[in-house]
Amino acid sequence: MSSQEPPVRDLPPPKPKPAGTESSDSLLTVLVALTANALIAIAKSIVAAITGSASMVAEAAHSWSDTGNEVFLLVAERTSAKPADRRHPLGYGREAYVWSMIAAFGLFTAGSVLSIWHGITQLGRDESEANYTWTYVVLAVAFVLEGISFLQALRQTRGQARRRGMRSLRFVAETSNPTLRAVFVEDAAALIGLILAAAGIGLHQATGNAVWDAIGSILVGVLLGIVAIFLISRNRDYLTGQAVDDDTQARAREVILAEPAIEAISFLHLEYVGPSRIFLIAAVDITGDLPEHELAVQIQRIEDRLNAHDLIERAILTLSAPGKPGL
Repeated sequence: MSSQEPPVRDLPPPKPKPAGTESSDSLLTVLVALTANALIAIAKSIVAAITGSASMVAEAAHSWSDTGNEVFLLVAERTSAKPADRRHPLGYGREAYVWSMIAAFGLFTAGSVLSIWHGITQLGRDESEANYTWTYVVLAVAFVLEGISFLQALRQTRGQARRRGMRSLRFVAETSNPTLRAVFVEDAAALIGLILAAAGIGLHQATGNAVWDAIGSILVGVLLGIVAIFLISRNRDYLTGQAVDDDTQARAREVILAEPAIEAISFLHLEYVGPSRIFLIAAVDITGDLPEHELAVQIQRIEDRLNAHDLIERAILTLSAPGKPGL
């Protein structure tokens, strides 16, 4: 028996992402959100300093944390798009989940914890009366800007959900694209947070009781905490081996069985290695009775065609064991 190891198959050539893909859509969505949140954060901070409103302080912290998060999401988009190399044969796609999780932790600490803590410290204090006209102006402008950002995220979500035959909210929960999910839920939370802040300030003015303003700050913090925990959980799922959904498995089987030389699939492993990027391992039956060297060439050619598919980061095929039933 020879002690030589079998030759290692060459890696497929790097696949640059073409313009107009989900990645470019996500980049635009993040840039719109970053611009909107930066402008809103500055305006809220100025008004919070003038009025001393607990709800406005919470909203300013919310917008600054969202702005920082968008920077992390930009890093996620850039680093995860790097092509595979010898050190990372399956590419850098999981970088998107790492940076998105860091952004979610930032939302939890800088947004949620700070807002709740500030609201609690303000519960027993009397805020001095202030003119809240500019507060409502800033909240209204913020609502418009956040709405523009949310509509961009919603447009991308609806388009991709429609192609997958899914409802938008289900797609947001299940998509392998963490930046789209983060922008969508953060913008939705921002719109709700603005309503909570306006309600807290309005009740403070109407009743003369500053407790309502503090409660508004606490509720904004709780809302951000819920969003952050959701985002952390979903990114953790993908980092620890999120199962590929049934629809994607069905699509992968169709792509493999579309090869004329493949008669059946007896084993199929699909694993997300990045947003809309899958590592595929399959055991297949090849039609005919080719000699070994021709069979190896046939399998390599099929792998090359599978590797050219947008959804597949890398495909590895092997022969099914004799008598192994198909899936």
